[in-house]
Amino acid sequence: MIVVMYPNTTKEQIANVEKKLVELGFKTHPIYGEVKTVIGAVGDKRLLNTQAITSMPGVESLVPIMKPFKLASRELKDSPTIVEVGNYKIGEDAIAVIAGPCAIEDEESYISVAFKVKEAGARFLRGGAFKPRTSPYSFHGLEEDGLKILAAAREATGLKIVTEAVDPRDVELVSSHTDIIQIGARNMQNFKLLQEAGMTGKPILLKRGLAATIEEWLMAAEYILSEGNPNVILCERGIRTYETATRNTVDISAIPVVKELSHLPIIVDPSHAAGSWKYVPAISKGAIAAGADGLLIEVHPDPACALCDGNQSLKPSKFTKLMQELEPVARAVGRKLQP
Repeated sequence: MIVVMYPNTTKEQIANVEKKLVELGFKTHPIYGEVKTVIGAVGDKRLLNTQAITSMPGVESLVPIMKPFKLASRELKDSPTIVEVGNYKIGEDAIAVIAGPCAIEDEESYISVAFKVKEAGARFLRGGAFKPRTSPYSFHGLEEDGLKILAAAREATGLKIVTEAVDPRDVELVSSHTDIIQIGARNMQNFKLLQEAGMTGKPILLKRGLAATIEEWLMAAEYILSEGNPNVILCERGIRTYETATRNTVDISAIPVVKELSHLPIIVDPSHAAGSWKYVPAISKGAIAAGADGLLIEVHPDPACALCDGNQSLKPSKFTKLMQELEPVARAVGRKLQP
């Protein structure tokens, strides 16, 4: 449900409406517009005393939200959400590029590649310290030591960092070292993890599950939003289909569909979608042309020796070339890469 307030409603009137809704058992999420303020109210509508709300000073009307994902829906908020990460923003005209190795392997090579992706134009640095893997015998990351390397790379380069949390018990630790917390595809419906991440207030990068529908994906985002954290970035990384030529099937159509259904920004991970570095440039260009707000690209100094996902990682020289090729594509759709 949305409570629409009259223009020029006072802060006191808005606070009074929120207080009444909370008393009735609703969680409230005010959105302040240039002309009007609306209050998203999530809860059991059977508890709602409609007359008690509509008769309050400043209330113009009540509007039901028909979508199951209430807070992520454009019914609640028509303007796009811009997620601010330091001096950078994700969701505006400038396209965000997040790049770096799949996993942090050692400090020297990681900081070296961090400088290279920065020089190429990336403004965010990725790297896994905790790596959920299909096999229990694969490399699972350096864990806390990896987080310390991430922090050192941020200090050295000034890049904002993105890393994954895989266990609710690790969220506080990960949050203390990173700028954006990633929730991976395997954990998209780990609802306790989503709630813990949401409570940090940090921007959350939420990857689409291996076989998740768009509605299921947005419902997962709802768990984060319902904790009072509006800073959610959706990430399409390919879904599992019958096709075996690529690791996953990237759903380019998800970009305009999400843009229609939700106000949240959406980026694309072409590396996990393709599973092969050869296809990453084409998918990256297609994603931008379709309206993606950013890209998440794996870059490794020596992919053949990578401990994780080397086959889908670009060498720094190929990443630099791709960044040069992306600029005219961005301009063609009225956008640009982050300066």
